[in-house]
Amino acid sequence: MFIKICLFLYMEKLIEKFKGIHPGLILDRELKKKGIKKGPLALSLSEYPQTINDITKAKRGITAALSIKLDKTLGLEEGTMLILQAYYEIQRQKDKNIVLDKPNLSVIRKILFWDTDFDKINWQRQYPSIIRRVLERGNDEEKNEMARFYGQDKVEEIKNNQIVQTVKK
Repeated sequence: MFIKICLFLYMEKLIEKFKGIHPGLILDRELKKKGIKKGPLALSLSEYPQTINDITKAKRGITAALSIKLDKTLGLEEGTMLILQAYYEIQRQKDKNIVLDKPNLSVIRKILFWDTDFDKINWQRQYPSIIRRVLERGNDEEKNEMARFYGQDKVEEIKNNQIVQTVKK
C-alpha cells in the first residue's frame, strides 16, 4: 500500500511538472536517461520505429494502447503517458482559444486606435469603446469583423446606445 501511495505521488509530481508539454519530448528524455534506443524499443513494443520517432519529435500523439506499453516498459504508473497526452491536447486547445480572444487584427487598421497602444488593447474588456470607434471611423471590412468577433447583437446594442446618447444631447 505504501509503495502505491509513493508511486501515485511520484506520478502526480511528474504530471504537474510536465503538464502541457508533448509527451514525446518526455519520452525522448526518459529514453536517453535510461540509455534505450528508439528502434529496438519500437520493435520490442511491436510498433514501427517511425511511429516512436515521430512521437519523440512531437509529430504524433500517444494512443491509449501505446501508452500502456510505454508505461510498462519505462516503469511508469499505468496511464502516465496518456494523461500527459491529454494535458498536452488541453494546452493546445487553450492556446487556440487565446487566438480567438482577439478579432482578426489583419483586418483592423492600427490608425483607428492612434491614441492607444494597439498591442495592449484588451479586446474583451474594452469592447464598447472598440466597437464605437470602429463604427465611427472604420470601413465596412472592419465593421464586419466587429460583427463577426463580438456578434451582431453586441454591435447593434452599442450602436443603439450611441444613437440614444446622440439624441439626448
